[in-house]
Order: sequence, then structure tokens, then C-alpha cells
Amino acid sequence: MTVRRSIDQINEDSLIFHELHQALLGWFSNAARDLPWRRVRDPYRILVAEVMLQQTQVDRVLPKYEAFLERFPTIQALAEASTADVIRMWTGLGYNRRAVNLQRAAREIIERYGGIFPQDVGILVTLPGIGPYTAGAVACFAFEQDVAFMDTNIRRVMRRVFTDPTEAVTERALLELARAALPVGRSWAWNQALMELGSLICTADAPACWRCPLRDLCRDYAARRASDEHLAPTPARKRIAERRERPFIGSNRYFRGRIIEALRALPPGATLALNDLGPQVRAEYTPNDETWLTALIRGLERDGLVVWNDAGVRLPE
Repeated sequence: MTVRRSIDQINEDSLIFHELHQALLGWFSNAARDLPWRRVRDPYRILVAEVMLQQTQVDRVLPKYEAFLERFPTIQALAEASTADVIRMWTGLGYNRRAVNLQRAAREIIERYGGIFPQDVGILVTLPGIGPYTAGAVACFAFEQDVAFMDTNIRRVMRRVFTDPTEAVTERALLELARAALPVGRSWAWNQALMELGSLICTADAPACWRCPLRDLCRDYAARRASDEHLAPTPARKRIAERRERPFIGSNRYFRGRIIEALRALPPGATLALNDLGPQVRAEYTPNDETWLTALIRGLERDGLVVWNDAGVRLPE
């Protein structure tokens, strides 16, 4: 059965729709974690949460989220802060470019929109560092719009529940499927529930199918039962693979982070010369590694994370 047929079948069969919505939303109302960004509809706070949660576990984000908002309680406060302060408050979250782009987005909202958060996905996606997922999440979670979008968890749930495990599925087809499945007027809870299910039960490596509220409606589970595989790992299928992390230790991203950590420890405005910075980045650093270090610094400079001049390297002010 094709994805197109899957969508048509779901649209034609209101009972399936009703069962899916009732099962997942009922489960979510009882099982949802009490997360601070779920208690608000402030687009600024939701944007901060969504940016922090990109490639970072909820448990790591929670204390950082509260501390960040205590330091920058409004979008105006974030826009007016020094970039160095924003980077320092991002300590422990990794992917420091996210912090710089978050502040750039805040400044653009202040400058172009008078501090009023755009509600249109087409405008949100033009802001620095905001892609289709984040734009959709802000529109849905802050303004309760009926918007479909994809993160890793939603994508996995949609594939398993709605599509043939042996079928090739494109991102475009999955997004079309997600739009077809939206319960009008309840998309906030629906999208939150899909993400929660993917995070807690329908996980990548060890899905807990026996306690999944959608088990009886899931095509992936049905296919595995039919082939007598029961709760074995999901069968191989031709689909877009979930992105796997490359080894971190020893990677350029690792050493970029080491540079930022060294600069965070400096007093505001202070700099580090290359010959002082190098050994803090890599213990076995020698003058022969200067070209390598210079390339890393240039990359950080292009990303707006450092300033490099004759005095040395420092965080931007």
C-alpha cells in the first residue's frame, strides 16, 4: 500500500482518525511530563526551549532553561545582552552557535517587528537559526495553530504507525501524512503527544510496544506480529535513516567547544593569545598545530562565536 493510499484511507475513515486521536490524547493527558515550556504560551519562552532541546536531552535542558530565563527574562533582555553573556549562559548545552542564532533572532524580532513575535510560519522560518521544525513548533505551541512539523520523535512515530514497514517514505510524504492526521483545534496536544510518545515509548532502538497506546493501530507493530517477530527490533525498511551522531571526542566540534570553554573562563573583554589558547584546547598542542587552530578559530569567527584581533581571541561583546 502506498503512502498516498495511506493518506486517502485515513481521510476516508473517520473512525480510524477518531481512534488514533482518542488513544494518543488520552494517554498523553495521563502520562505527559510536567515540563515548564508546556505550561506557557509565551513564544519567547517556547522558542528558547525549542532551541535548547535541539540535539539535547530534556534532563540537561531543564536547569539551563530556568537559569537562562532568569538571566534573560524577556526577548528585549536577550536582544540587549552582550553575546559573550549569552554564550556563557549556554555553558553545558553544546552547539554554541544555537545561542548566537537565538540572540540574532531576538534582535531581528525587536528591530523588524517591534518586539512582536511573528505568528506566521513563513515569517518565523526566515529568522536566524529557525528552520521548518522550530517555526512550526512555535506557531503550534505558542499560538496553538494547526501546524504539522517534524522532529526525530514525530518522524519515527508517524513512520511506524502509518506506513508500510517495507515501503520507501520521503520526508515530503511524511509531512503530508502529518498534516492529514492533525486533529483540528487540538494540534497543540497532538504534536506534544507525538513527541512524548517518541521520547518515552516509541524509541529508536527499544520501542516499548507492549505499553504503547497506539499498538493496536500501528502498521509497524502489526507487520512484526504477522511475521512472528513480535517485539523484536523494527524490521529494516527503505526510509530516511535517523541521523546518527558521529564520534564527538577528537572531532572539530569537540575542539571548537574547548576553545569556547577556555574563553568563557576569561574575565569580560579579556583575550587569549594563540600560544596560550592552544594548550588549553589540546594537551599535546605544539606550534606546528597553529594552522589547525587558526582554521577552527576562523570557523568560530564566521559563526559569530569569537572575535580575533591583534590582541588575541575573545568572546564577542
